[in-house]
Amino acid sequence: MNVESLESPYKELVKAAVEVKDKAYCPYSNFHVGAAVLTSSNQIFTGVNVENASYGLCVCAERVAITNAVSQGHRELKAMAVCCDIKDSFKAPCGACRQVVAEFNLDMDYYMVKPDYTSKKIKFAELLPMAFTPASLKEERV
Repeated sequence: MNVESLESPYKELVKAAVEVKDKAYCPYSNFHVGAAVLTSSNQIFTGVNVENASYGLCVCAERVAITNAVSQGHRELKAMAVCCDIKDSFKAPCGACRQVVAEFNLDMDYYMVKPDYTSKKIKFAELLPMAFTPASLKEERV
């Protein structure tokens, strides 16, 4: 889907993910990722991947965007857009990011975005079937 066919604020969300991508700190992989989350109050928060010489300390763009939103008091997220350098196909998030997103809204709209601003929208729940969420902790136990 072309970015111009999207309604606001989703158009701005997709654009924010593409535009922030180039700010990624990725000297080891050279794989730029930009993410943007849309809150229930229609505010957009962005994030990029930040790598580290100690690879295990790297953090993904999706988690940075969510952390930025939460640090400003926003916990109700309704959509996310993520863009990477790959131009020929849409890419989904890693498993760790899937789990972090599920913490906030498994039913959010999720836009996988190419560098040319084209996107594919899905419901995030499609990426994490049988998710472990905060509701899982409230289920009856033995």
